Amino acid sequence: MKKETPAPESDHQVPEKKQTSLGLYVTAQEAYAMWEAEPERIKILDVRTPEEYYFIGHAEMARSIPIGFVKYQWNSEKNEPEVRPNPNFIDCAKSEFNTNDTILVICRSGGRSALAVNALAEAGFENAYNVIDGMEGDLVNDPGSADHGKRMKNGWKNAGLPWTYDVNPKLLWISTQQ
Repeated sequence: MKKETPAPESDHQVPEKKQTSLGLYVTAQEAYAMWEAEPERIKILDVRTPEEYYFIGHAEMARSIPIGFVKYQWNSEKNEPEVRPNPNFIDCAKSEFNTNDTILVICRSGGRSALAVNALAEAGFENAYNVIDGMEGDLVNDPGSADHGKRMKNGWKNAGLPWTYDVNPKLLWISTQQ
């Protein structure tokens, strides 16, 4: 009989942009505790760009399937690079996971992972959790702090959870399109 690890009670104050249709939320620390209790059953999905996964680092056990790709064009209205959606995101997810798997979805800080959870839910996935503080955490909003404007508040890395720059080719997303 499979041991069931209950998810933490979701009493989190979740900003609107991080909310999902499934309403399943965990912090990075809660996500790691869930995975650590049942590493064969709990899956971690990193939906950041391949560049972020590779150059910024990732949770050691996280499977990379990007929700989008940087287009290397600047959006002056948003003051950020243009991003195009990954048209194969759901197909890739379905090839890696079953729709009833418990999947903990992580991005930089919880926004793109919310989009990914909603896409997964629409495709029939039932147990996709948004890791609401992501890999790098939220911005420090204290003008008196040396960390003001930096992602030093919560998140996987800031919690001291295991992460790496090393890439396991079995977990890395590689495009089959040229």
